Amino acid sequence: MIDLLHQLIVRSAQQTPQALALRYQGKELDYASLSAQVTLLAGAYLELGLARSERIAVYLEKRTEAVVAMFAASAAGVVFVPVNPLLKPEQVAYILADCNVRVLVTSARRLAALGDILSLCPDLHTIIVLDAGEASNVSNPSNPSNPSNPSNVKSAPAALTLLGWEQALALEFSGTPHRCIDSDMAAILYTSGSTGKPKGVVLSHRNLLAGAASVAEYLANTREDRILAVLPLSFDYGLSQLTSAFSVGASVVLINYLMPQDIVRAVSTENITGLAAVPPLWLLLSQQKWPAASSLRYLTNSGGAMPRATLDALRHCFPAAEIFLMYGLTEAFRSSYLPPAELDRRPGSIGKAIPGVELMVINQRGQPCAAGEPGELVHRGALVALGYWNDREKNR
Repeated sequence: MIDLLHQLIVRSAQQTPQALALRYQGKELDYASLSAQVTLLAGAYLELGLARSERIAVYLEKRTEAVVAMFAASAAGVVFVPVNPLLKPEQVAYILADCNVRVLVTSARRLAALGDILSLCPDLHTIIVLDAGEASNVSNPSNPSNPSNPSNVKSAPAALTLLGWEQALALEFSGTPHRCIDSDMAAILYTSGSTGKPKGVVLSHRNLLAGAASVAEYLANTREDRILAVLPLSFDYGLSQLTSAFSVGASVVLINYLMPQDIVRAVSTENITGLAAVPPLWLLLSQQKWPAASSLRYLTNSGGAMPRATLDALRHCFPAAEIFLMYGLTEAFRSSYLPPAELDRRPGSIGKAIPGVELMVINQRGQPCAAGEPGELVHRGALVALGYWNDREKNR
């Protein structure tokens, strides 16, 4: 029985250990290796003294270590907070302080950019640094005479302990992970903050697992799928590319693109079968020159309505691919999808409830609306988040 998020990886490691789990910049990690790294880093979190449900933050671009860091939190019984790599230092510091992050996983370059802003995060005690030379004494950043300590990490406050990635994996933990159940916190995903300060949406293991199973069901994902992850992992839609793939033992190819042509090239060279994007990106992709034959089996859209002109252009580019238009709520991840066969018959529709969800339209009297009567969309099911972090008003 799968109760916790990381068990998706463990199950595939047991069933198909040599199957490809992740591919990044030409390097591959099978499910057995991914599961082993998750276990090692989970032990490191516990050896660093993290209590149950304490927070670790991952401030990285899409790369293998970011995935390991997040799923290791589940294995340790702590909570991961993926931070959008495009955020400014002040925004990162706000998130770290707001949810009392204890351990930060980042790169030497990003750490240098944060600089003294980390002094605003009083709960932070350890930073696990990638690309920092991995020397055995990199954990003493306050000693400038240490030649093995990269100059670009000297800006970290002296009170913090720095560990290289390999150092962290080498930490030995002989105890047992914290006991967790499916209703416990697994992650906190922060909104963009475009209308104010970012808000942390608290997700349980059950939320994430139910979402993964539901999406994989209506997309008909199998272990033969190869999914290209182009969206930020701090975005629930981006994170879903991992969870839905891992739920069926499929493969994920991670990409940090600069131009739309990078995505076109990756879809072709990596034999991608599933691609998810948001309307602005789909507009750019619909204007690219795509090969006549494509491996794409399906496309998905969320994060806003796709304009009809973009939809028509994509259907022209990918006549053999199914296009799923999806609708979600910040508080519930995903609510509905429009089946590809209904695109022409129901233009503009948000479709039907995804598997495991009940949708209702309620009027001001709390009663179901009659046909044509305006009302409020109500979502019921296991995907409804636990609430907003540190915000009693919005949780009422």
